[in-house]
Amino acid sequence: MFSVIFPGQGSQLVGMGKEFYEKHNLVKNLFKEADDTLNFPISKLILEGPKEELDLTANTQPAIFILSYSIFNVVKNEFNIDLNKAKYFAGHSLGEYSALSCAGYLGFSDTLKILRIRGDAMQNSVPKGQGGMVAVLGSTVENIEKILKNNEQKFTAQIANDNSEGQIVLSGKNEDLDQLILVLKESSIKNIKLPVSAPFHCSLMSKATQIMTEELNKLSFKDVENKLISNVTAEEISNVEELKSLLIKQIENRVRWRESVNNMINNGVNHFIEIGPGKVLSGLVKRINREVKIDTINNQEDIENLQI
Repeated sequence: MFSVIFPGQGSQLVGMGKEFYEKHNLVKNLFKEADDTLNFPISKLILEGPKEELDLTANTQPAIFILSYSIFNVVKNEFNIDLNKAKYFAGHSLGEYSALSCAGYLGFSDTLKILRIRGDAMQNSVPKGQGGMVAVLGSTVENIEKILKNNEQKFTAQIANDNSEGQIVLSGKNEDLDQLILVLKESSIKNIKLPVSAPFHCSLMSKATQIMTEELNKLSFKDVENKLISNVTAEEISNVEELKSLLIKQIENRVRWRESVNNMINNGVNHFIEIGPGKVLSGLVKRINREVKIDTINNQEDIENLQI
């Protein structure tokens, strides 16, 4: 059994999807629809850059989704590979929106619009330069939680992503993260300050939660049979009302990716297909479980070699 998984922010690069765009009218049409929907030439930004503009959260989120959705539809419609046979659809943070749209819960243009709003809201929740994220390598969630609890009088930080064995990301205000880094160094725990402009997936995103609550409640999700795994619970989502509620919670809550992958494996999944730019999730899955099969779809040849 296989699951289809979709990457989040950080996987973007200028020129991503160029081969698909040049070879498939389906992709050209989706890129044009994206430009028309957003009233902005996002296709030019994806194909030509500049990188600084593509890396802005309000652009990155719809851009990665456009490419993921395009590749998914090329695999399904041009190569007649039935990805709807997947046991689960799942994505990392923004990738959860690619997952739910490809699974049929929300249309392409509605997903684009909501991601533009989400990216903008997350970017503007905290004044620029005030918040950030730190990756911690080689430790466990339990150990990091203990460090946070023992130092709660000194600083406040939250686990934003539990990505894989030995890879955890924390969010907070920069002054708090500086204190956290000192404590991690004292414990000889390797850490890297990430080049992000906002502290995602923590309580500092409360303004974004307010905006997304309002916007998500305006949308009509379809109830389809494809199964989604939630970032918030790491478990299967039972209905569209729960889906909506979990998408709102996702803004301030931890992305439980390690647990999500383990739960899918425990429920019979032995093959993961990553659809979208880069190979970030494939690398994380490999760290979580070396026994499962992993395919990354980044170009035409990858699709030709895909066997399910």
